Order: sequence, then C-alpha cells, then structure tokens
Amino acid sequence: MIGFPRTDASDFEWPRRRVAPVFARRGMVAAAHPLVTRAGLDVLARGGNAVDAAVAAGLVASVVMPEMCALGGDLFALVYDPRDDGGAGRVWSVQGSGIAPRGATLEGMRQAGGGRMPSTGPLSITVPGMVDGYFTLLDRWGTRSFAELVEPAVEYARGHAISPVLASYIAAFADLLRAYPATAKVFLPDGRPPSPGHVLRQDDLARTLEAIAESGPDVFYRGEIAKQIAVAVEELGGALRASDFADHRTVVSPPYATTYRGFTVYQTALPSQGLIMLEALNIVEEFDIQGMGVATPEATHVLVEAIKRAFADRHAYCQDPAFGPSPVERLLSKDWARERARTIGEPASVDVPPGVFDDGDTTYLCVVDAEGVMVSLIQSVASNFGSGVVAGDTGVLLNNRAQAFSLDDRHPNVFAPGKKPMHTLNCYLVADGEGRVVVVGGTPGGDRQPQWNLQAVVGLIDGRWDVQQVVERPQWVTTTPPASSNGFELRLEGRFGPAFAEALRDRGHQVVVEGEWSGLSALQIIARDPSSGVLVGGSDPRAEGLALGL
Repeated sequence: MIGFPRTDASDFEWPRRRVAPVFARRGMVAAAHPLVTRAGLDVLARGGNAVDAAVAAGLVASVVMPEMCALGGDLFALVYDPRDDGGAGRVWSVQGSGIAPRGATLEGMRQAGGGRMPSTGPLSITVPGMVDGYFTLLDRWGTRSFAELVEPAVEYARGHAISPVLASYIAAFADLLRAYPATAKVFLPDGRPPSPGHVLRQDDLARTLEAIAESGPDVFYRGEIAKQIAVAVEELGGALRASDFADHRTVVSPPYATTYRGFTVYQTALPSQGLIMLEALNIVEEFDIQGMGVATPEATHVLVEAIKRAFADRHAYCQDPAFGPSPVERLLSKDWARERARTIGEPASVDVPPGVFDDGDTTYLCVVDAEGVMVSLIQSVASNFGSGVVAGDTGVLLNNRAQAFSLDDRHPNVFAPGKKPMHTLNCYLVADGEGRVVVVGGTPGGDRQPQWNLQAVVGLIDGRWDVQQVVERPQWVTTTPPASSNGFELRLEGRFGPAFAEALRDRGHQVVVEGEWSGLSALQIIARDPSSGVLVGGSDPRAEGLALGL
C-alpha cells in the first residue's frame, strides 16, 4: 500500500530527524501550522466532513499565516467525494483565482514596472478568489455553515501569539510592510518588527470575517467590502475597482489527470500549472526509475530534465482558458511524453527555454474524513505578504498575483485587462489501479511546487516510501540562475552528499549545494488504505506544521 511504512523490514529504523508517520481511522488533517491543523481536526471531531474541516483550517491559515495566504489571496483545490457519481466517486478541481483590473493596460504595466510587471504595490493586485472559493466548497460539498467554521479564525484575528516563523518573515519584509501605513499598523506595532510570542491583533480583519459570515460572499464581491478595498487601492494608485469584483465566480471543473505506472494522478486545472507535474510524470515513466534506484544521481538527472521540459511547454503554450485555448490534451498525451523523453540524454540540457521561475510562497493543507472524502487545498497571496497592501480598514492583505503575467505580446500569458494570470498554485490526488483515491498531497513554493510534488509522487510509487519518509527525503530544485535569464542551476540539499553532487556535475548540471535542510517546502501528505480506512499522515519538518488524526 503506497504511503505506508514498509512492514517487511526486520531492521526498520528512523533516520535522524525522522518521526513516525501519524496513524488514525476517523479523520486526519496535515497542515503547515499547528493552529491550522487543530482548527481542521476540531471540525472533524464535531462531525463535520473533510470539506468543512478544510475551510475552517484555511480560514485560520489566512489569519495566522498572513505572509503566505492572507484573505486577499487565491485558492485552488481538488475534492474527492466517494459518494459522487452514483457511489463510484469522483474528483473535482476548484479554481479560485481572480482577474486583473479591467482598467489597466499592457502599456501602463510596462511603464509602471520599468519594463517588468510590477511585483508589489497597488498595480500588482488581482481580484482575490479565496473568499468565494470557500463558499463554493461549502455549497458543493460542505455540511456546516461558513459562520460556524469562521469562528476560530475570528478568535485568532482578535489576537494570537505569533510563531518564530511569522516573526522572522515580518522582520525580513519590514521595508515592504512599512511602505503602506495600513499594513505597518498591523504588522509593525511601535514601528518595528515584533518578537516571537507577540500577540498580533487584526481587529479590522476580524470585523471583515464577521461581516462575511453574516452577509455571505456578496458583501466581499458586490457589497461594502469590495467598495472599501477598491477605494483603498485607488488611493494608492492602483487600477482595481469594485466593478472588477462584481462578476467574480469560482470555477469547478473536472481535474487534469494522467496515469503513472498503473496509478492515476489528478491535478488542478488551468490557470493552475498543475499540468507541469503530470507532463513530467509522463516523461519520467519512459525511464526505469526503479532499476536506476530512485535516490540516485541517474534517476535525479531524469527527473530534473523532465521538469525542465514540462516547464518549457507550460511557458510556451498555456494561458487563461477564457482568453484562448491551451493544448492540454496534447501536452498530457503519452505520445508527447515519448517525444520529449527522447530529447533527454546523458548530459544536462542547457537549451530548453526555461521561462522565468517564481519562488513565491503559499500554504498547503489536506484533509481526509472517516467516509473517505478528501480535500487537497492550496491558498496564497503569491509572494511573501503579497502586494504589501492592507486595504484600508478592512484588514485584508492583498495579493500580488499580477506579477505572474508576461509583458511579451507574443506570450500566451501576456497581461490583458480582465485576464487571469497563469498560477503557480497546484495540488494532487493519487488513485490506485482500481480507481480508489489513496493519497492526497501538495506543498507551497511557487514554481518549486511541481518539482517537489514530482519528487513526492515518484518516491511514493517508485520508491515505495511512506509519507513521512517522502517529506523528509533530501530535495532538489532546478531554477534559473539569479543573474541570468538563460541556463539552469540545480540546487541540492546538503544531505545528498558530495559524491551525489559531483555525479550530477559530471552530467553537466550547474550544481549548488545548500544547507542540509535548506529546502523551503512544506509538504503535507495523507495516504488512505481503501480496505481498512486507516489513514497515515506525514508533515514536512522544514515547516512548523504537523499531521494529526482522530
């Protein structure tokens, strides 16, 4: 059973830093912050389902992890409901991202950003999709009201003791937060970054959450909150208006999927870039990863080269579906994968157009309940603290997702008024050969997400590693070098060891060895045994979260 510890080893031991996976039967939550995990678990304990728990957890995350996923961000999710489709079960993809301001222009963005998309400030903001995403999830699959589920988030908004992680992010981004008075008022009390344990009070945000609980999503998208956000953004020189909010709707669609060695892997649909992971899996499937050994330089070379090609295809062909077609069927076909696999040789490729990689940051959480309902949910303000703009007295910290647009007229993801940018957010589910969904997982990390998710799924299926083993394995990430728009760097966690790094250098990779636990992932994975219903969860020690069950 994938994701579970192997039971055929008499000398089963936990390596350094490794903890035992968490086991449960009546439900489980894995998230990147303890208070987020607790919020979801409390809902499960009171009889709510996985969707109810995911919404409650996401709302708490928007309060206690504002550097990642404040309320002014976006949300993507996969939901598996075993009762759907006459009891056969079905997976759905939820796309909760918003449009660029209709009053902005491509030339205006070029001028404002000095030839690049504005990366922070009022012109970097798109319509936040997170709030409507929560209501869409509850309307389709929930059993509890938003008003009930938001209560813990409101309590924490009234005041919660911040962790060392949030304190360090506030200190690191103090200049951005200081640039906007409403933002500085919240995050820089007394004009300086707070220390761990400081009680962060977000009373304006608490009132906004209570207003949404009382009046529903209309107050955020077509009512007073939309107007207040628009006024605050306009006063700062932004283009977002209340009219841009008015027709926002979350999109629910079939997910993207591919098969990998007999399993079916599901991913979020456009404008999510989840198809990158699926295309890379198809390419990797052309190679004998088990024969190579999953944790070898040879197998790593294949995975790195596969992800390069998948990213190149995403950058070349994909866009907001409302603005034109993307050749998704072709990109996810096995024929296309075979063509791409044939271009992978012994040396590292240096001529695959890499596009521009986005480090970004986000939070991810997953929930499974006793009935087997599964939620894979990821939400974000894009970069740390997003645009840096708290919208006046609403307390809502707004995203900077518009930075993901291209300014190249020939690029499918070129900026246009009313368009949704291509999105880094993605997450996955895995079904076994009988169609039973058995794994839910994901991670934050911008363009690193598909890379870490690829490593996780290959580790689960080819390596037969359990969920905690997967999240604690040494990680790599390929990215464009900081001072160049061409070529790649391959960054390795130091635990791979010098011989591993040297073997990849011998293949032509520009290897940079970093700290032993330097990866900025926060992988969360839950696996389910479809026969017994037993759950096992793993949580990334690089983050401050945990997996807990009932």
